[in-house]
Amino acid sequence: MNRTELESHLISIRRHLHQYPELSNEEFETTKSIQKWLEEEGIDIRGTGLSTGVVAEIEGEQPGPIVAIRADIDALPIVEKTGLPYASKIKGKMHACGHDFHTAASIGAAYLLKEAQSELKGTVRIIFQPAEESGGGAQRVIKDGHLDGVEAIIGLHNKPDLPVGTIGLKEGPMMAAVDRFHIVLYGKGSHAGIPQNGKDPIVAAGQLITALQTVISRNVSPLQSAVLSVTKIAGGNTWNVIPGDVTLEGTIRSYNTKIRKDMKARFYTIVEAIATAFSQKVKIDWFSGPPPLVNHKTVTEIARKAAKQQSLQVIDPEPSMAGEDFSYYLQHIPGTFAFFGTNGNEEWHHPAFTLDESALINAAYFLYESSRELLEQHSFVNNVSFMK
Repeated sequence: MNRTELESHLISIRRHLHQYPELSNEEFETTKSIQKWLEEEGIDIRGTGLSTGVVAEIEGEQPGPIVAIRADIDALPIVEKTGLPYASKIKGKMHACGHDFHTAASIGAAYLLKEAQSELKGTVRIIFQPAEESGGGAQRVIKDGHLDGVEAIIGLHNKPDLPVGTIGLKEGPMMAAVDRFHIVLYGKGSHAGIPQNGKDPIVAAGQLITALQTVISRNVSPLQSAVLSVTKIAGGNTWNVIPGDVTLEGTIRSYNTKIRKDMKARFYTIVEAIATAFSQKVKIDWFSGPPPLVNHKTVTEIARKAAKQQSLQVIDPEPSMAGEDFSYYLQHIPGTFAFFGTNGNEEWHHPAFTLDESALINAAYFLYESSRELLEQHSFVNNVSFMK
């Protein structure tokens, strides 16, 4: 099909996905639809042990390496408030992060690669990954063997604050490591007018929230980037009773593995010290999310070349403190992750999140050209400096 026909088809695919969003690990109908759209064009589906998700492969007629494209396919537990004619038909679920865009663009790249199959100098594996939002999806794909033999990988994420026709590409840190914490301070409840008979966890929590800010401000260089946010506090039931316990939750984000480790250690020291100082018992639960997403220099340069061939405006983007489990792939093989301009009205995870669908065909061609360039220039994998 020509470019105009492909664009129309990809928009219809994206709108279908948008109307029928499925949450992490529940992408059963999405999986069936992706497989159907690929098989209609004669694209081979690779067998998996995954309950959801699809792995496709286009093997060129000329020998060469395997490179990969990755798209995420899951939605979010959000009530959509866009007013679009193709808004979600599933109450309480929404593609509010644009994974429907990523999926449709990667299907388009698969179509283009299939048409060029006789010219390909190697194989392109396209991973339609489940469960990016909840975490664990990338790790299961890796455990199931779908990075085996792959020499480089590329992915993208829509970026609503960038205009259509713009792509953000940079080597080095692009998205943050994500850690989540859950703290319970166990004090002793009492009458609010007789505080000396209790051990007030609310006062302890107030001191703790303030002290935790020093994890960044007094332990991380101002030349580095990190953030700690306490995002939830719960305790007490009425105005004249000091409660017996208080719960706090939040997140720590960073780009550097050593800083990440040091911040966790400092966090525990401060929490335990404040608890002791205020006669509290404390329970800390720590949940480690994806590592920092660090783009490889050579793969990024190749992607930049492909973007310029598509007349995209390439910019050096501001890194995001959001997390992305594409980073797990980059722990095994070199790759790059791009921010793709979609000129949206709201940021990711907002109930009114939308994007400009005219960016979709550009994204499909970018993934297509990038994967072809990676096949053409695969000899760099023999360079010792390729892996960092």
